[in-house]
Amino acid sequence: MINAVNVSKRYGKFLANDNICLSVQKGELTVLLGPNGAGKSTLIKSICGLLRFQGRISIGGYENRTIEAKRLLGYVPEVPVLYPLLTVYEHLEFIAKAYNLKDWKPFADELLERFDMADKKIKLGKELSKGMQQKVNICCALLPKPEAVILDEPLVGLDPHGIRELKTIINDLKKNGCALLISTHIIESIEDNWDVTYIMKNGQAASVCHRAEMPEGKTLEDIYFAITEDNEKR
Repeated sequence: MINAVNVSKRYGKFLANDNICLSVQKGELTVLLGPNGAGKSTLIKSICGLLRFQGRISIGGYENRTIEAKRLLGYVPEVPVLYPLLTVYEHLEFIAKAYNLKDWKPFADELLERFDMADKKIKLGKELSKGMQQKVNICCALLPKPEAVILDEPLVGLDPHGIRELKTIINDLKKNGCALLISTHIIESIEDNWDVTYIMKNGQAASVCHRAEMPEGKTLEDIYFAITEDNEKR
């Protein structure tokens, strides 16, 4: 569903992503795991068509910058971005019009209810806390019912209820065949239901771990620290 082939990204002389290949299948939860500065967010922004890059990226078989690809994709950025003078519900209405959605209001109401935002419909974007802004971003990303969802550090800023609800939604999306790509540096947040994990270090995929192929007695945390701490000692 999401395919990145030989993706590299430079900022001047700095190589943020170095020849990365990545694939996310339908019904699969793929994780970008790594410390701050490892290149996770750069790769995600490239996949979403927000950065120029070298290599090839496709979503559902379409080149990632095309309208066809964007219609398949939901994206939750690391830093919430809202229009300061639009209300919460106007943000959802904007997405509904952009995607030409029909009969979207019941699902919009359901999403707001699940994230304890039903009573915040008329609040302006600038009046919301960072955590509330994140919830609105998540609702906007999910409203078109995308076939692929990318979340960049999605739990940062969420309250305990929001974290629990988002984890439930992620599990539901996976069961329904959605392709999921999540970037995080918090191993505990994804340890229960990941399928494939790319451990990022210095702009590279230092290791690709498949849950079904994990060595007996080894955890994702064991592999992560063995790779990152070994590199740091060097």
